[in-house]
Amino acid sequence: MRFAPAAAALSLALAVTASVGFGSPRAPVPGAAALIAQGDQALQAGDKEGAVSAFEAALTVDPGYTPTLLKLGEAARANGLQGKAIRYYRQALAREPNNVAALAGEGEALAEKGAIEKAQRNLAEVRKACGKDACAPAQQLAAAIAKGPVKYVAANDTKAPEAEKQPATN
Repeated sequence: MRFAPAAAALSLALAVTASVGFGSPRAPVPGAAALIAQGDQALQAGDKEGAVSAFEAALTVDPGYTPTLLKLGEAARANGLQGKAIRYYRQALAREPNNVAALAGEGEALAEKGAIEKAQRNLAEVRKACGKDACAPAQQLAAAIAKGPVKYVAANDTKAPEAEKQPATN
């Protein structure tokens, strides 16, 4: 009988925390939502740096909103920064281990970087999470793996061909 109040309190605490995990995903704070929309527009317009700035600001406004990390990963991949994208996807996976979009995004970044074997592991996990039907993230990841590593050329690496030297005529 001495443990009845403690057991009741413990069971109540477990019931409350267990029900939290089954709730619907929350919406971002209104300020963060506006910044995410601004980042999406910038990314669609090709303004990659503007998109990163907007997504980073949204993450500052609402640091607990995991989809912002996915947006940052997408923007980093668009900038050719696969390593940074992988870091954002892994942060999202640390928060939500079964996040299919984060698994697929990480796999795409790994494939673009050339880590095909690791990307294939992610594909297996995404397919397992999707079930028998192939979901869109699994199809996108499979296409990225088939495409293989992406080669980026920095603007400073391209040089105009040197003009051939002509003999001087007098």
